[in-house]
Amino acid sequence: MIYLWFKAFHLIGIVVWFAGLFYIGRLFVYHAEASLEPEPVASILKKQYQIMEKRLYGIITTPGMWVTVIMAGGMLTLEPEFLKSGWLHIKLFFVLLLIGYHHFCNRLMKKLENNTCTWTGQNFRIFNEAPTLLLVVIVLLVVFKGTLSLSWTTGLIIALIITMAAAIQLYAKKRRTDQEKILDIS
Repeated sequence: MIYLWFKAFHLIGIVVWFAGLFYIGRLFVYHAEASLEPEPVASILKKQYQIMEKRLYGIITTPGMWVTVIMAGGMLTLEPEFLKSGWLHIKLFFVLLLIGYHHFCNRLMKKLENNTCTWTGQNFRIFNEAPTLLLVVIVLLVVFKGTLSLSWTTGLIIALIITMAAAIQLYAKKRRTDQEKILDIS
């Protein structure tokens, strides 16, 4: 029964962690684009985004990561034979990438706070897709375990990357068009 408690809280931690990672990426977009606003609006927005980023990272995202990792450790302690599974090793590799992404977000947050970040809103939009890709890969590994076809999975992930890249480009084009319409009206 304790294994199920670990598993339940592991899933809750995952949901919280990913919610934080998805949202912090959006905040980075808005933070970077605040520089395009005139003063004092730019300074006010940047200050507000810094507060939101710090709270999100410290109160939601990082605790979500720790709950996820600690509960996974509890499950592996109770069922150590899972460590013999090849799919789990691959999953843990992608989880390590996700943890690296998480910590890189903290680094970006500090650069944004110090006004030393040179990334644009577009760069952050692309960066914000990484947790989505990692989530897809990790969930597929867990659901299918050792039965997942490498060629089908690789094709699916490549298709997902192409779709995301196209969506980002289409959205950027729409934003430019909308901005041009606003300027034409003025």
